[in-house]
Amino acid sequence: MKLLVTGAAGFIGSNFIHFLLAARPDSRIVGLDKLTYAGNLENLEGLEGRGRFSFVRGDIADREALDALFAERDFDAVVNFAAETHVDRSIQDPGVFLQTNVLGTQTLLDACRAHWQRGGRWAAGKRFVQISTDEVYGSLGPGEQAFREQDPLRPRNPYAASKAAADLLVAASCTTHGLPACTTRCSNNYGPYQLPEKLIPLMIRNALRHEPLPVYGDGRQVRDWLHVEDHCRAIALVLQKGRPGEVYHVGGRGERENIEVVEMLLAILARETGDAGIGEPLIRHVTDRPGHDRRYAMDASRIQRELGWQAQIDFEEGLARTVRWYLDHGDWIERVVSGEYLRFYELNYAGR
Repeated sequence: MKLLVTGAAGFIGSNFIHFLLAARPDSRIVGLDKLTYAGNLENLEGLEGRGRFSFVRGDIADREALDALFAERDFDAVVNFAAETHVDRSIQDPGVFLQTNVLGTQTLLDACRAHWQRGGRWAAGKRFVQISTDEVYGSLGPGEQAFREQDPLRPRNPYAASKAAADLLVAASCTTHGLPACTTRCSNNYGPYQLPEKLIPLMIRNALRHEPLPVYGDGRQVRDWLHVEDHCRAIALVLQKGRPGEVYHVGGRGERENIEVVEMLLAILARETGDAGIGEPLIRHVTDRPGHDRRYAMDASRIQRELGWQAQIDFEEGLARTVRWYLDHGDWIERVVSGEYLRFYELNYAGR
């Protein structure tokens, strides 16, 4: 399988590449990433030396670059992780999110159609997988059950709206042109290589430095936590066996209030480090995010029923593993926070 993975240097994209190279010995992967602040090539360090992975710096909104890449590599499949993802950033500057998440996705779809379709017929064995989010559904109200694939999209912030638009473009391409595509929508991921602007790595770093832990509002927002390794297994199954045109939910069965997650992190960190300065007095409740969704939860029964997937890593185990990874990779976090990681491309790839 010759695979293009976009957003390859990001959190979930890089984890997926590590996973698939280990799980599928027949896979050959090209990783494409624009290398914005969210792309960290250190996440992929050492993979090129194995001969089954290569990295290309590029933008999914650049049609000329995509055409050259498709013509050269003749991909069997595309998995699109490329996206601006941080809600707070989308509230401040939604235009960047529209450029990558909406226009970029359409440009990628156009490239697939141009290179995979001849005389109105799609080449055999091609597959496109769009990676999306539970946030496209908006917020669950009191007493409502988990989101289902057939539920209407009701995004409540610019990031979610841009992802919903991208999902609809993929669906339209399936219906209009017959693109062999699936979409996955996942709950909150956590695990190695996640940028420390996200809840779990941010709280870990701040707690280790005895700095305040900012918690939005009352902290009672509920999220369904999914370990990134479980997510990668699900994507690999959808890539292999998913029915074209379908949406698959990937949920972790790990619903927790944000404040509960922070308290669990503090307990694990205190136990692992023996640091008496790590504790709940570090928690600071701050003004809530505008339009902050109250609860997300995913009904993952379709992917379990049709493809045999279910989450294997329970939240307590996964959170402890995640804390240990960040404790063992404190230098990685500090290079991200300082911005030093952004030089990795120039030092190791530029001019090759």
